[in-house]
Formats: sequence, structure tokens, C-alpha cells
Amino acid sequence: MTEIYLNEKYIGDADSGKDFVSKVREERRKGKLPESLNICYNKKINEIYIDLSKGRNTRPLIVVENGQSRMNDEILEKLNSNEMKWNDLISQGIVEYLDAAEEENALIALYEENINKETTHLEISPLVILGLITSLVPYANYGQSSRLNRGSKTQKQALGLYASNYLVRMDTDVNVLHYPQTPVVRSFMHNVIDYDKHPAGQNVVIALMSYEGFNMQDSIIINKASVQRGLARSTFYRPYESQELRYSGGLVDQIGIPDKDVKGYKSEEDYKYLEEDGVVYPEAKLKEEAVIIGKTSPPRFLGDLEEFSLASNIRRESSTTVKYGEDGVVDLVILSENEEGNKIVKIRMRDQRIPEEGDKFASRHGQKGVIGAVVPAEDLPFTANGVIPDLIFSPHSLPSRMTISHLLEVLAGKVGVLSGRLIDGTIFSAEKEAELRKELLSLGFKENGTEKMYNGITGEELEATIFIGNMYYLKLKHMVANKLHSRASGRIQLLTRQPIEGRAKGGGLRIGEMEKDCMVAHGASLLLKERFDSDKTVIHICESCGSFAVSDPRQGKNFCQRCGAITDITAVELSYAFKLLLDELKSFGIYPRLHLKSKY
Repeated sequence: MTEIYLNEKYIGDADSGKDFVSKVREERRKGKLPESLNICYNKKINEIYIDLSKGRNTRPLIVVENGQSRMNDEILEKLNSNEMKWNDLISQGIVEYLDAAEEENALIALYEENINKETTHLEISPLVILGLITSLVPYANYGQSSRLNRGSKTQKQALGLYASNYLVRMDTDVNVLHYPQTPVVRSFMHNVIDYDKHPAGQNVVIALMSYEGFNMQDSIIINKASVQRGLARSTFYRPYESQELRYSGGLVDQIGIPDKDVKGYKSEEDYKYLEEDGVVYPEAKLKEEAVIIGKTSPPRFLGDLEEFSLASNIRRESSTTVKYGEDGVVDLVILSENEEGNKIVKIRMRDQRIPEEGDKFASRHGQKGVIGAVVPAEDLPFTANGVIPDLIFSPHSLPSRMTISHLLEVLAGKVGVLSGRLIDGTIFSAEKEAELRKELLSLGFKENGTEKMYNGITGEELEATIFIGNMYYLKLKHMVANKLHSRASGRIQLLTRQPIEGRAKGGGLRIGEMEKDCMVAHGASLLLKERFDSDKTVIHICESCGSFAVSDPRQGKNFCQRCGAITDITAVELSYAFKLLLDELKSFGIYPRLHLKSKY
């Protein structure tokens, strides 16, 4: 007898497990049982599992019976003429959804020619092995799996036209590419998802070579003339918001230009962009920390006794300012009300981003890198036809990554651009390399995609032939303007007296163990003294008992609470975080002692 479990609960037995499972599958294919039902027969322990639970991943496969696929030419014709729909395929048992458990009982063929007597299902297309974004990578079957995953991630981070109504939206942290293009080398999935309506990249001329050491590792060289013509130019949008809140006791916030007697009033210079209503005017050019919405709030802690006190009734300044490290132009100002009838002001800032050193770029094959140098076109190498590359990519980033698909795209892109057509790079069914080579040869170029190039500075012919072609390149949202961070002295944490964390708050840059080693290796070890002085404190130590002594600078007296004033007391410089540790040890009842050695 075979035990049967429904959603992991025992419901009965079957005389023959094999017959029971085949009968259930037959009924499901006839539409008598739900299509979300999956059944799995474990022969080793002689148990059947039926699953109808929610949240399972299932995928569609074509049913194969007696070595024949149920998807025949007649059905394909009906699908093409719209006589049949997807739901008809499922209701007639031509296609069914399998989960991970039932897939253990299935033998799935990748292509129709692979079907044998034991095959139970056929893949709709080998393409469905991949996810939606990964299936957009051309020649993906020539790339390493980990790079393919990375290529999928980089496509999600690429700048493009995310929505055509972006001008009437208030989205946070938005980037829009100015001149997005559709790829020359594309996958079948580009047509399925209407990629042309929201493209996220540009076709560039790319040369694989080293250039003056500026594209070591993963760096790329970019052509300054291309940048000036609009290559990879984008706009960054950031929304700001403020509202008049109501507090208990009838107190309210007020949006307007703050009076000079307000607590925390900045300076007249800070409020110069505000109009009479306390809101900045459109198209104002603002720098960081400029006031964008003027606002005052009632005092934070207002008690009953303080109602008639003038000092406690002074309103405080609570204006919205441009974030640290950002500047731009006021793009849109919206005045409105929320559900409670409170005034609400929303402002969108825009900032044009022109590619610069440190901006991140990537191909669709997981080959990502930052700009190492923006070089004038006249200094870049050029081909015999006078073609200057938009981008120079380091060949050293290919052998260990094994992204052959990257090279194939350059070759295919070159053929597509020269012949004026789109190239099909769909995984497992792309245009073959041999045919592309033949076509390139017929177009008057070397079949391997290489060309003779000349040094742009000296005019000499380069010894090696350079692999040059066309490729779809992505500008990613990680721009150096959003990450640039430095600080002098500033705000500190109350507990440890070290600088606060985070770029947005004007925080410090923490130097760790490894960063310290870099400083020493660089020959800048004296910099560590300044770095590790961020929480320097002076503590007086009793030399006889090793405990903290008391220093009274007014009377000029130092004494130890344990030994009295007779012992030697020495001032020691140490980190406040260490002093905090010693205090915490004392609170445990542990008595830390510091033994001092003479400096001399």
C-alpha cells in the first residue's frame, strides 16, 4: 500500500502508487482537477505527495506522451491565427504547470529532437531557463553563470527611460538617461517586453586595448568628444517635502520666511531664494544646505506653567534644506493639502549629470567598471577609416571572467551597424559566429573583427591589430557625485565622542585595520596620528595604584581618591572609546589598572 499525503497531511492509501499518480495527472489534464495541483511519487519510501498550497513556484511545460509532443503543427497554426489562446493550451492538457516536487518525476527534453520513449515533458523554449532580465543578455550561453547573474543585476541598475510620465511624478532618487537607444544586438525577449518603449543604454564604438595605464583592472577610457555630444548624459531628480503639522493645544507649523527672533535662525543669505510664501521659486539654482522651504514650528517641550513665559514661547526654525553634497535646479513646485487639510509643499530638484571620472558603467555581460579617464578625441587611437572609439575597455578583464559573450556582442554589433540591421542574439538560437564572420568579410573588414589602428598622439601605427566593434553599454546609477564624501571637524556622538556616521549627516570616514595598513604601506603613517585623534582625551592616572585620578585645574591640584595627594599623577592621552570601555568594566565590578611606562 502507498501512503498519500495532501498538503503534508496523511489522507489515505492507494493500492498502486504508479496507477494512482497517472490517473490523477490524466484527470488534471482533462480539467477535472485544479491546474495548480501537483503530485509527486517517491518510489524509495513508497509515498505520494499532493500539493495545493499557496506560494509554490510552478513553471509551464509541454506535455509529451508516447514519445510525441502534444504541441503539433496544427495547434501552432491555431495559435498563430489567434484561434487558440494560452488558457486553451492548459484546459486541453497540452501545457501544464509543474512545481519542484513533481519535476523530480519528470524527464524534460530541451529540444524536440531530444525526445525519447521516457521523456515526459518538453521545454517551451530553452530561453525559459533564465529569468526575465537575464534573458535579455545576448549570447548568454557563451558566458559564465556567475557573470550572467551579475549582468542581470547591472541591467536593473542601468539608467534609461523608466516611465514616460516622469515629469509629472514625484519619485525618490530618480535618474533619466537623455538619449537612450535600443540595442543592435538583441534577444527575442526584447520584443516580448517592449524594450523599445523603455530602453536603458546606448550603442557605442568599443575598442579592446590598454591606454596609458588609465584602464587598469576594470577601468574604462571614455571619449571626451562623445561626452560633449551627449553620450551617457543623464538627469538626477530628488523630491523634497514639508507640511504644516498640527500639535495639541492648537499649535501649528507655519510655512513662510522665518522671523529673526526665531530660535535657530540661520542668516539672511540662506533665505534669499524664498518668495513671500516661504517656498523657493522654480528654476532657482541652489547649492547644498540652501533653504528650499522655510518653516517654523512651536517649541518642542511646552508645559502648562510655561504658557505665559516669553522665553519658552519662541518658535523654532525647522526649514527644509538641500541635502548635504547635492546641488541643482528647482524643477517643479507643488502646493497642496493632505487628507487632514494641512498645507503640504513638494519640490523636485534636478541636476544634470555629465559622465566624469568615477562614474560606473557596465556591459550586459557583468563586465562593470568605472571611468578612469575622459580623454580628448584627438589623443585617442583611430582606425584607418578614421573611426575613433567612444570607449576603450581593458582586455585583461576577459581571461579570468571568461565572458566570451562580451566579445561576441562586439563582433555581432559591428556586423549589425555596418549592414544596418538588428542582430538576433537570443540564448541557444542566436546568429552563429561563423555566419557573422563571413558577413563581416563581405563588408570589407577582417573576419575576426580586428583593425589596424594608429596612435592619436604620435600618429604611429600600432604594432598589434585591435579588436574594435559596436556594443550596447549601460550607465549605472552609481555616480561619484552621489558618493563623494569628506569632512573636517564636525558633529560627534554623545556616547563615544567619535564623529557621527553617514554621508548625509556630514559624518566621518572610519579608518579600519586594513585602511591603516594602506596608509603605512603608502608611507603616510603620520596621517594615522591625526586620524586616530578623532576622540582624543586626556586622563589623569595614579602611578602607584593605576586607577583614574582627579584633576582640579582651578586649584591646580591633582589627587588620587584611593592614595591621596602623595603619589605621582600623570596625564595620559588616550581614546575616549577606551576610557568608555574602562568605565563599563567598572560598572561590572571589574577593577582595571593602567601601568605606565616612562617615555624616556
